[in-house]
Amino acid sequence: MTVRVAILGAGRIGQVHAAAIASVADAALVAVADPAAAAAQAVRDRFGAEVRSIDAIAASDDVEAVIVCTPTDTHADLIERFVSAGKAVFCEKPVDLSLARVKTCLAHVEAADGVLMVGFQRRFDPDFIALKQAIDAGRIGTVEMLTLTSRDPGAPPVEYIKRSGGFFRDMTIHDFDIARWLLGEEVSSVQAAASVLTDPAIAAAGDYDSANVILTTASGRHCTITNTRRASYGYDQRIEVHGSRGSVAARNTLTARIEIADADGYHRPPLLDFFMSRYTAAYAAEIAAFVHCVRTGAPLPTTGHDGMMALALAEAALISVAEGRRVALAEML
Repeated sequence: MTVRVAILGAGRIGQVHAAAIASVADAALVAVADPAAAAAQAVRDRFGAEVRSIDAIAASDDVEAVIVCTPTDTHADLIERFVSAGKAVFCEKPVDLSLARVKTCLAHVEAADGVLMVGFQRRFDPDFIALKQAIDAGRIGTVEMLTLTSRDPGAPPVEYIKRSGGFFRDMTIHDFDIARWLLGEEVSSVQAAASVLTDPAIAAAGDYDSANVILTTASGRHCTITNTRRASYGYDQRIEVHGSRGSVAARNTLTARIEIADADGYHRPPLLDFFMSRYTAAYAAEIAAFVHCVRTGAPLPTTGHDGMMALALAEAALISVAEGRRVALAEML
């Protein structure tokens, strides 16, 4: 069975997902919708999809699933509309910037017996999967401490920052999801510190560009997250998990896996410098997992609940920074 898919939103991430669909044997991209005609036509020309309106896709009998890549403030409405139309939905994070709206959306999905997968591509990175498998196999014993390093080479445009939901909801939210995935139990409290160190325009937009966060579970496990919008040396993505019997780490991905030694010392190639090149394989695996679940009815690996919990951690971090205190996650839910 081939799952016939439509993409809503043909911007940068929509094109990434279109390429991912093309790489999955059991999927076919049949339609794309975007108010920007040139963007939709670019996907059509490259992947052979038919350009249709969102209304037409909702009514289409030849579309079984949609991938939502539209602006964040449209996500919840589109999820509700398409699960009501009987389509499986994959939606880029977040479902919405309001926890209350996320809750009503998820209630709608449940009432409609809908299929909703939320995009957290880092869970599908081959190195991170191997790390998780080592934890699950007991190689390091009981997880005790987790350190996540996520540093972007540079900040996005300020206009994007203004509508993105901010540093914690847009950037750190990926780390919040990975923390929940690896800790083995839910986070109970959040302590965060944040500031602007790279560009005063980010402060003027009401956001941050540098932060450290400590997550604590009920049993006392810790996760430390360090984020910044500026890493002069490339896209810095690392994980280290310390356990009762050892540790496991996922190191950075370089442009080539070589090391040169000469009279000046040891030299390695640079890091990858963009999230789409760093996570190319992860995006493809993520869409392959979604297609598999739609085709077979298997449980979804990342759900609306995962999206809600990551957003709740982001909200708790914002309150922690504003009020200078540890915030219990129960205050958010």
